[in-house]
Amino acid sequence: MCPAKAEKIDVYSAIPAYAQLAGILREQIENGRIRSGNPIPSETTLQQEYGVSRGTVRRAIEVIRDHGLVVTVQGRGTFVRPE
Repeated sequence: MCPAKAEKIDVYSAIPAYAQLAGILREQIENGRIRSGNPIPSETTLQQEYGVSRGTVRRAIEVIRDHGLVVTVQGRGTFVRPE
């Protein structure tokens, strides 16, 4: 599971940055900040907002995709899976 509950990445945490970001995105989806059927922020936006690398963002998205929270459509983006 994704352990992070904060809205920013703690660079001093033992929890990897990708897991923290996955936790943030999961929380935003579960709380309705990112609604069902809507896209999550782009990789570039997430990189800039959380100060992480592209690889970190991609791994975080992979984690939430593996948990069935989002679906990625090539050329369009990653969307919250409809309920």
